[in-house]
Amino acid sequence: MKQPPVISLEEAAGMVGSGQTLLVGGFGMTGNPVHLLHALAETDVHDLTYVANNVGEAGMGGGRLLRLGKLKKAIGSYFTSNREAVQAYLDGGLDVELLPQGTLAEAIRAGGAGIGGFYTPTAAGTVVAEGADTRVINGQDMVFVPGLRGDVAFIRAWRADRAGNLQYRLTEQNFNKAMATAADLVIAEVEEIIDVGEIAPEHVHTPGLYVDYLVQATLTPADLGTSADVKGGAKRVDEGRMNMARRALRELRPGDVVNLGIGIPTLVADLITPQHGLNLHTENGMLGVGPAPEGGGAMDYPVNAGKIPVTALPGASYFDSADSFAMIRGQHVQVAVMGGLQVDEAGNLANWAVPGKPLLGVGGAMDLASGAARLIITMNHTDPDGTPKVVRECTLPLTAKGVVDMVITDKAVFEFRDGQLTLTELMPGATLEDVRATTGARFVEALTS
Repeated sequence: MKQPPVISLEEAAGMVGSGQTLLVGGFGMTGNPVHLLHALAETDVHDLTYVANNVGEAGMGGGRLLRLGKLKKAIGSYFTSNREAVQAYLDGGLDVELLPQGTLAEAIRAGGAGIGGFYTPTAAGTVVAEGADTRVINGQDMVFVPGLRGDVAFIRAWRADRAGNLQYRLTEQNFNKAMATAADLVIAEVEEIIDVGEIAPEHVHTPGLYVDYLVQATLTPADLGTSADVKGGAKRVDEGRMNMARRALRELRPGDVVNLGIGIPTLVADLITPQHGLNLHTENGMLGVGPAPEGGGAMDYPVNAGKIPVTALPGASYFDSADSFAMIRGQHVQVAVMGGLQVDEAGNLANWAVPGKPLLGVGGAMDLASGAARLIITMNHTDPDGTPKVVRECTLPLTAKGVVDMVITDKAVFEFRDGQLTLTELMPGATLEDVRATTGARFVEALTS
């Protein structure tokens, strides 16, 4: 039986060469091979292409490589979580290739499976897909994405046996599982190394045939950045936002698998009780999300897509990011509740590109918008300056085309009925005259008493 050598952090770092493509597991700092990355930062390596969901946090993980000028290019889905990555891009010191999160996960899985590429509906008709091969398959616009591989993969697992079999902890499968398959050389940073047989076969997430070297490194709360404690993820709450959350909850039915986006939708989670019978999904790899714990961080709890520690309800399950987005694209998620910047008369959604900011943070928004069976948008009716957010035609970069089913604002509820934007309800304190005056789109009225 193969037994991957156990090596030091310094030996592992020495196996990465300048100019190579490095795959890095983790979602934020959860499941991130932070010790390997920090050891690599101490070498003279340079001009790396860094493939990961994001570039760590400022000065941490991949963020330390970035700060020290080791990175030439980054391929990922959400760079805005590291302000230094944004600044490096603006200064011309970092080339960036932005991929929707589910597309990134599937591209890595394809690369690891020897598949040249695939067609996906995610990002069709958006600036992210400009220049890509697009065709209509089964009546739907699909974008071609090549498979993605690396020279070296740094991944993080909870445990390894001496045959290299890996077991991940809670939501730490995320990108690690696919990346373990998609590089010429795979180095796994693990919490503990145990004897063969101590991980039951049914608990092996990554078979040892993928793993070339093991490094043992102990994780501490200091390695987890903003996920170190749930208190770092405080939510903004006011009555208008809570009204939107309560109204969105009324649309959810027992048995629904539901994905809640960041911002206002996260408030819905705080209103859900076991009696609602809902199954919350988070795109970094979990079904059965429960409420946030009173205290503690990612050392003790799974994390959600906002990188906030959460609890797991009875019957919950964990999986990797590629499987998670397969659930979304396959319309196994019945409802997605997301925030918005603009929704227009054609049901188009813009919610990922902030005006005046670089296009560096799409995350899982495009996958969810195009993949969920039903899409509900919660957002303020206008911008702070009074500019309408329900408009005739979106002027911001699109997230997805023709996908919105319902819009819930602090003033009104709109539905798309027979393809037409329809006002169906006024929110508490709102008047019909105010809604007419502050809505940029044309709509029909079907208010119920």
